[in-house]
Amino acid sequence: MKYLLYLLSLAAAFFFVSVAHANVVTFTKEYTYKANDFDSRNSSRTISLATVKRLLLEELGTYLVIETEVKNMKLTKDQVATYSAGIVRAVIIDEKWDGYTYLLKAKVSTDPKEVEKSLKKLIEDKYKVLELEETRKKVEELTRENERLRKEIQTMVKAKTRDIRAQARNMKEYENTIRGLDAFDWFEKGYKAGDAERWDEAIDAYTEAIELMPDLADAYYNRGHAYAVSGKYEQAITDLTKAIVLKPDLADAYYNRGHVYAVSGKYEQAITDLTKAIELKPVFAEAYINRGIVYSVLGDYQQGIKDYSKAIELKPDFAEAYTGRGVSHSKLRNFRQAITDLTKAIELKPDFAGAYYEKACLFSIINNTFGACSMLKTAIEKGYSNWNHIKTDSDFDNIRNSTCYQIIMLGR
Repeated sequence: MKYLLYLLSLAAAFFFVSVAHANVVTFTKEYTYKANDFDSRNSSRTISLATVKRLLLEELGTYLVIETEVKNMKLTKDQVATYSAGIVRAVIIDEKWDGYTYLLKAKVSTDPKEVEKSLKKLIEDKYKVLELEETRKKVEELTRENERLRKEIQTMVKAKTRDIRAQARNMKEYENTIRGLDAFDWFEKGYKAGDAERWDEAIDAYTEAIELMPDLADAYYNRGHAYAVSGKYEQAITDLTKAIVLKPDLADAYYNRGHVYAVSGKYEQAITDLTKAIELKPVFAEAYINRGIVYSVLGDYQQGIKDYSKAIELKPDFAEAYTGRGVSHSKLRNFRQAITDLTKAIELKPDFAGAYYEKACLFSIINNTFGACSMLKTAIEKGYSNWNHIKTDSDFDNIRNSTCYQIIMLGR
């Protein structure tokens, strides 16, 4: 049970990559916005920041496509710029406001090789790619609408129109575009904080985004994920449920809520959500393995094996799926199949401590004490957390047949 829940947490993880700093290239952009009579300091800053960030990412995208191996990934410079928004961070180095103009200067400093690695991982996550594309599209729409309203308000002011309602309506819509751009700025901050696993910071940033734009489904989804990895399961379920209400076809939200239900011991709700995730995204290997784990926890090993097998069919290098299937075969006393699966898991992922531990348990069941102790020792060396109290070779020298067996089975 302990290992199955451990495996569940591995299968549900979202992998984020932080950008290292070596062989750094730096791009700097400056933009000056001339404020209108109806602009505030905040609106001027928001427009300036959105413009500078766009210019920086476009220049970075062009550089990466021309100068690095990113060109072999068959991505356009616009795609690279879009996806880089989830990887690199623009740093403000100067800003000035005199009541009439807002000057903002910012830079992006990054290691192209690390960005390249991050892009390769990022484009494997179809939801994250879609999320970044949708974010850029919405920011561009807000920017165009902001420009349109600015011109329209200026025209009305110059014409000295007396249509007070039209002026008020345009000003309200204009302020909404500013709030929207601010919301997406906070959303990007939350995204990057999550990328660096600064979960409290990510939660705060997503909260700011939600306050500015209460119908931003992806902010609820990402905050729900941040709550989940922080162990705040009730808040996670609340946010993921809200994301589903706003975006009913969001398979990843069902998947994550199913994971939270599972680790909370609400297995039936977990199966319902994971099944819905699979229905919405039939190639969702992680959803199959998580549902397989829940079935195994409930003792339905045959159904668990079916789900693990489907996960392997979709993702042949999925070591966790082989491990889960091996455990289920072991429970059904299909020891030959269990050994084959656990051996394959170790072959695919040599540092996977849990697979060694499960193989130790299997060997102990079939009375292969030497193999059990050997696998147990390797599991500990690889960092299996339940056994951190046994660290030295002398400890293993003192483990004999019955003792080794008892230690393994105690962990079961």
